[in-house]
Amino acid sequence: MIRHIVFFSATNPEDVEHIREGLMMLADIPHSSHFEVGRNLQSDAISADRVDLVVYAEFDNEEALAAYKAHPVYAACIARVRPLRELRIAADFKAG
Repeated sequence: MIRHIVFFSATNPEDVEHIREGLMMLADIPHSSHFEVGRNLQSDAISADRVDLVVYAEFDNEEALAAYKAHPVYAACIARVRPLRELRIAADFKAG
């Protein structure tokens, strides 16, 4: 299993909900076995960077992750979210 985690911050705090709505478009892509978008609780007092939203998804294998990233909805999401975000940090790792 591949775990895909992406952190986002908004350039303008007023755009966090617009970014969340854009990221929820990714839920329509059929290649993940689990997908969610959540607001960061921002409860970690020692974190230096502000993270507003987290995308968490699971994929059966690297091919499923690649198909997810190649899907047209993924490109549409990027076009909608990129102008509103400041920070984007992604990590993928094999679980288990």
